[in-house]
Amino acid sequence: MEHATRVGNRLLAALPPADFALLAPHLRKVPLEHDAVLVRSGDRIEHLYFPCSGAVALIMELPNGQTAATAVIGNEGAVGFMSALGPVRMPMTAVVRVSGTALQISPARFHAALERSPALASAVQLLTKALLAQFQHVAACNALHSVEARLARWLLHIHDRSDGGDVLPLTQETLSELLGVRRTTVTHVVSALRASRAIKSSRRGQLEIDRRRLEAVACECYKVMSRRIDRIVSRDAVRLLHTAPARDNSLPPDFPFAKTDS
Repeated sequence: MEHATRVGNRLLAALPPADFALLAPHLRKVPLEHDAVLVRSGDRIEHLYFPCSGAVALIMELPNGQTAATAVIGNEGAVGFMSALGPVRMPMTAVVRVSGTALQISPARFHAALERSPALASAVQLLTKALLAQFQHVAACNALHSVEARLARWLLHIHDRSDGGDVLPLTQETLSELLGVRRTTVTHVVSALRASRAIKSSRRGQLEIDRRRLEAVACECYKVMSRRIDRIVSRDAVRLLHTAPARDNSLPPDFPFAKTDS
């Protein structure tokens, strides 16, 4: 396994070498195939995935069959990290929306390293913080902004995590799933974005975007969310992970969802 500073996942790359070495023998590079379901809502988490490239959407599924995206994760984060907190079932479905690669590890191996590494504990805190930031912004954006602005935001988030240039592998069904709207609404919104030339073309299963025009259409949430997540996983990551104090095998009292004796 490569030295931590050369790993494709930004969060793993921020770990001190000694802490990364606890994970390295157990990390396996796997492909992220387009449209692959990494874990379904309600299932036990069998693997953690640290994307090196590509994009994974977290999809909330309601009892009536409606869906909506709550977050998009790329090489700044991880999928399934909540399993580090104990045996839990996935609250959302994780679906690959842009193909790529990831580093995979079992929850047991990750938890064993977590108990020995204060830096890794801090990394889980950062992951929780970054994911909550997305959840909060997406909830507010869904309530306050137009479908057109929201679609532009999702396309920009996905484009940020794509290596395929300005052509995104997204069907109308996928866009409907992301937005939580009917396909007829998606057709209307895509047509509006084409009229403004923010979308250059929309062939079956592909969208070609004009990023500059798309940024003009997107609500302010895109830039706010991007800056906030970059700050969490870049500046904060390097500072916190390299200054994490030594501790025993128990989780610190301020660790997210830490168990207590009470």
